[in-house]
Amino acid sequence: MQRDSKNPAFSGGVFASVQSVQSQALHKQRIWVIIQDMSKIRNHAPEEYYHIYNRGMQKQPIFKTDKDRLRFLFLLLVFQGKNSIKNISRELKQNVQSQALHIRGDLEKEILENRIVELVSFCLMPNHFHLQVLEKTEGGIAKYIQRVLTAYAKYFNVRHQKSGHLLQGPYQSVLMEDDRQLMHASAYIHKNPCELRGWKRKEDKYPWSSLQDYISQNRFGRLLSTGIILGRYDNEEKGLGYRNFFETSVAKEKL
Repeated sequence: MQRDSKNPAFSGGVFASVQSVQSQALHKQRIWVIIQDMSKIRNHAPEEYYHIYNRGMQKQPIFKTDKDRLRFLFLLLVFQGKNSIKNISRELKQNVQSQALHIRGDLEKEILENRIVELVSFCLMPNHFHLQVLEKTEGGIAKYIQRVLTAYAKYFNVRHQKSGHLLQGPYQSVLMEDDRQLMHASAYIHKNPCELRGWKRKEDKYPWSSLQDYISQNRFGRLLSTGIILGRYDNEEKGLGYRNFFETSVAKEKL
């Protein structure tokens, strides 16, 4: 059958609808492939800490606006629990005050009671991200990252009119084998903003990492588990102790 531009079945009607359905099906198939790839990633062990990271396909930006970063950070916080969220956009609006996240008490309680991972530190860069995460239940990290990245990829592709894969492949995961490695990875993650123009030696002011939550007041309370790191310092000098460690760390320094 030849396409007839005068036939309403082809001009924005049935033909357009079929194309739309096929496009949606292909998009869902791509998302499912991503999920399957994630499920094949190495096993993690409960009560172990991991450095998790990934970057955009061909190093393309995965965060274009602060709204993108706020969305991703919200997902990092709320998906630590098993709780389901039917309308992420509505929940996000309800938990944002003055462009900052303030997770309401009932949602925080639900997350903490059903926690599968603990977020320890994070840094969101234009084309990649770094996390430190503690696995609380078997398979927790794989499920956590799957939920975060799938939800964010769907949002990003719709908002920025993109299609296909957002990230270059399955996330990377490194086991923190001892306290020294845990501390070094923490400093490495928090030093990432030094690579951005205007942020060198101002990393403590960068709003999209958890450094300020370590050296000042924790913005996210129990939803950001700083205790494993800050517990190494005197009660009254925790922030100062970590700041000194961070500033003297050789993480991210070029040889």
